[in-house]
Amino acid sequence: MAESEPHPRARRALHGAGARIKTLARALSKLPWRAARGALWRGLAALALVALLALASMRWIDPRTSAVIARENRAEENSGAPASLRWRDLEKISRHLAVAVIASEDQRFFEHFGMDFTELSKSLSSRTGRLRGASTISQQVVKNLLLWRERSYLRKIIEAPLAFYIDMVWGKRRVLEVYLNIVQFGPRLYGAENASRHYFGKPASRLTRYESARLASVLPNPKARSPLRYDEESRARQRHILRQMRAIGGVGVLKGM
Repeated sequence: MAESEPHPRARRALHGAGARIKTLARALSKLPWRAARGALWRGLAALALVALLALASMRWIDPRTSAVIARENRAEENSGAPASLRWRDLEKISRHLAVAVIASEDQRFFEHFGMDFTELSKSLSSRTGRLRGASTISQQVVKNLLLWRERSYLRKIIEAPLAFYIDMVWGKRRVLEVYLNIVQFGPRLYGAENASRHYFGKPASRLTRYESARLASVLPNPKARSPLRYDEESRARQRHILRQMRAIGGVGVLKGM
């Protein structure tokens, strides 16, 4: 059976729709897309510049919170007191703790410019191909202050230029100061002052070399470790950090900061 011809009304409707589509296409072709793209890129560049200037200002302005703390508080807002920071200038934090976190997390801290390509190369060439162990203190500041914790190549791609940027703009002293104030030392426990008072009942300025090694021993997994734990694994990690503190020169490594 031959197919029936479309109804005249249907033909007129189709013709009208086609005409409207052609009219719309002609109108869109006349829009200044090149100018719009230019405006979009200029807008994005201006936004990026404002963000970089805001980040640069943190060389002098102490952050009141971090992205990691804010995210944790949103996720657990009904399960207890919110996590918070208790800021202390670097002069009011034990130099032993500063050395301990460098010995534990980033022994080439004073040698790289935010990214430790030596350690990154080792990490990428390992059998697993994972990025574990390649994060510098500068990268950890970027991650904790601005980004998220979940490990991914996307986060690393964002971290790298920002870590280089703060290393250059802030300087090593400020990077270390911010790190010690925002790093996590336990569940809902952020910053050297909060951790020192919680675990040892004293201000961070009075931490001893051994107490500092114990605090640093919880990194980078503070939710699973505790400086008050005395099992063999914990003691071995603390002894290792004490040895590394001596190996990198003790508090002398901070000379000039």
